[in-house]
Amino acid sequence: MSLVDHAIWWQVYPLGATGAPIRGHAEPGHRLTRLESWLDYAVELGCSGLLFGPIFRSTAHGYDTLDHFAIDPRLGDDDDFDRLVSGARDRGLAIMLDGVFNHVGAQHPMVSDPESPIRRVDGRPVGWEGHDDLVVLNHDDPRTVDLVVDVMLHWLRRGIAGWRLDVAYAVPTWFWRTVTDRVRQEFPDAVFVGEVIHGDFGRIADEGGLDSVTAYELWKGTWSSISARNFWELAHALERHDAFSAGHVLQTFVGNHDVSRIASVVGDAGSVLALAVLMTTPGMPSVYYGDEQGFRGEKGSSEWADDPMRPALPETPLGLAQLGWWLYRVHQDLIGLRRRHPWLTRGRVRVVAKDNTAITYETSGDGHVMQVQLRLDPVPTVRISVDGSDVYEWGAGS
Repeated sequence: MSLVDHAIWWQVYPLGATGAPIRGHAEPGHRLTRLESWLDYAVELGCSGLLFGPIFRSTAHGYDTLDHFAIDPRLGDDDDFDRLVSGARDRGLAIMLDGVFNHVGAQHPMVSDPESPIRRVDGRPVGWEGHDDLVVLNHDDPRTVDLVVDVMLHWLRRGIAGWRLDVAYAVPTWFWRTVTDRVRQEFPDAVFVGEVIHGDFGRIADEGGLDSVTAYELWKGTWSSISARNFWELAHALERHDAFSAGHVLQTFVGNHDVSRIASVVGDAGSVLALAVLMTTPGMPSVYYGDEQGFRGEKGSSEWADDPMRPALPETPLGLAQLGWWLYRVHQDLIGLRRRHPWLTRGRVRVVAKDNTAITYETSGDGHVMQVQLRLDPVPTVRISVDGSDVYEWGAGS
């Protein structure tokens, strides 16, 4: 069985979670080892994998890579990485790394080399979407294919299970297909998840040889319908998600390193309803670190707009505030429900009833049916049954 069929990820942005300085002078340190004290926490949450943000040598935020083969010295070194991989493996946790292969940092050595596989116009490097600190790779150059294949194989040989492909939508699908075909010659079970914000999810996955792509449509429909008290929007998103899921397992989420915290958008009670959607619909779900504790953080509009969503964790889980542990336990319950019904991953979903503040839908597969009822009035509530028997109920204030 593929990892896609059973994985539930705890997504972590390592530079932020370990308190590494993002800008200005940063002393090297072994901060990656801090995450070792969170491995049991992730297991007890119910997750089976760690989905890491960038960990390679970079200039600032990690997506401005300087060396794909080196651990960022702010995080540590190869020994620190090997210890983390070993600790995760001992606990049954898979690791997926964030591969930034659309662009590199402007200070990358290739940028100053006119003969390197950097995309150029009139001899000048091309920046990515107006970001002067990011320079686009030339994906038409066979050396770029070789580079990405070499990077992927290097870290797969070091023990990771797969790759999240940053801004996969901006890279030609034939490029991903060429790369994944070559990598799978050595690692046939490697998992590739493309970050796709818009477009034809299924086509991009098929043409690129990807196992999954990010389910941004369902994310948007989930939080927006709760915030706007309009479950018609969620119904539409679920119908779209079912169509996408007919042939693919999408990577589902209600929070990540690029979007405002779910609790900031819909409140604690609303975040439980969003979690219920995440854990009862088809896909491969991920929980963004801190969402399980009700962390707050809203995306801004400045150069450092993502900082609020990428905070430092305490040294150990014992340093977390007591106020968030009730939500952690709700996550345990719903993740546990998900793990007891793995057929949900490739199930089909249909909306049974809907109005502005209530929705009922069913996810079916392998001869089973899970019915989910969400209500906003008079208080937010969740009720879930499987094959006609009630298995979970939650109500705000209860």
